[in-house]
Amino acid sequence: MSTIFRALTQRPPRLGFTLRQPTAAIVQQARCYSRLSAPPRPSRRTTQYSLCLPLAQSRTLSQSSAVGHGHVDPPKPGEELYVTFIDKEGEEYKIAVNDGDNLLDIAQAHDLEMEGACGGSCACSTCHVIVTDQEFYDRIPEPGDDENDMLDLAFGLTETSRLGCQVHMTPELDGLRVKLPSMTRNLQESDFQS
Repeated sequence: MSTIFRALTQRPPRLGFTLRQPTAAIVQQARCYSRLSAPPRPSRRTTQYSLCLPLAQSRTLSQSSAVGHGHVDPPKPGEELYVTFIDKEGEEYKIAVNDGDNLLDIAQAHDLEMEGACGGSCACSTCHVIVTDQEFYDRIPEPGDDENDMLDLAFGLTETSRLGCQVHMTPELDGLRVKLPSMTRNLQESDFQS
């Protein structure tokens, strides 16, 4: 790729400027040339370079179906599990869910105020919830190191705090009640990397 940049940045002097850093257009041409053909070579008669088509025209793009966060299917009759969310104002929302749904997706699917800035990858603390009953908290599998690290950044941390993206509903958790904290702190793991 470096030979392509050199070839593209050594333009004839008649253009009135010399390029020291590759611009977006040159990078675009370099990508096009590297995918389709060899880098352009100036002819002996003329110093013009051939142009290539933009990337969008040089190859076809494929699409996959979009699955947004907060997408949960309604449970089948008789297979419902129930979780109750208590929002900042104290209002309760009892929701029927499926086995395996996580609290972040459930909350977002029902337009509750749970952000999930990292998209459920356990890299922030914006889906922090507080389990109201110690008995239910003990039924949830132990948090991993990543979750504990993110919980340290959560606003209003308690002994029964968990990340909603890491709590998956099971029959043992049927009837779970969680409280949403009064506010969230959007600190991500990447904020602390140098």
